[in-house]
Amino acid sequence: MCKDIILERGKSMKYEIFGGNLPAVTIQLDQGESIYTQRGGMSWMTSEISMETNAKGGMMKGLARKFLLGESIFKATYTADAAGQSFTAASSFPGGIIAWDVSGKTLIAQTSAFLCAEMGVELSTYTVPGLGAMFVGGEGMFMQKLSGEGLVFLEIDGSVKEIELGAGEIMKINTGSIAAFEESVTFSIERIKGFKNIVFGGEGLFISTLEGPGKIWLQTMSKSALASQLVPFMPVREN
Repeated sequence: MCKDIILERGKSMKYEIFGGNLPAVTIQLDQGESIYTQRGGMSWMTSEISMETNAKGGMMKGLARKFLLGESIFKATYTADAAGQSFTAASSFPGGIIAWDVSGKTLIAQTSAFLCAEMGVELSTYTVPGLGAMFVGGEGMFMQKLSGEGLVFLEIDGSVKEIELGAGEIMKINTGSIAAFEESVTFSIERIKGFKNIVFGGEGLFISTLEGPGKIWLQTMSKSALASQLVPFMPVREN
């Protein structure tokens, strides 16, 4: 079903998320409207859409995204040259897609979350506070920060659970399970207490905490967790 969302600035945008556990999103574009993606992010589109590749935000920001987040320096911008056009982007991993209007509601997301967004959305780097971020799994020291104005679409690994945290409410979470959270949520890393918990608990030295107020999105499976589960079954070449 196509959803018509009214954005904070009063603009209406239609989109459809479909595909179950292998999701994609189709966005309806009027003449002059644009969407940008990671390089190679387009799955299909109608004929009256033009493409331009550039380092969105400038080369220095592009280089920062490359070295801190592992992203491509360049982004692809798709602009409708006529009314009634549509653009489709598919997730790169089994999971879900969420849509979020960042206008006045900045979002922090895992490094692989960005799928596509309106041109008013700014993609930058968020540094996880605390030295513990250097040693935990999942996101490590850096995440994506999405701000500005407009609609952004994020791809989430596995199944997603949205939770609204009240002021002072805390969730303790395996770092790899954190998909995204509003900037109003406080993210911190704390050391797991107890020698037996550290040695035999299987969670490592640190655990992440998210403290409200604000929305958080948790995921049931991350790419890194899936990869670690598959390693024992990978063939080994004998010399």
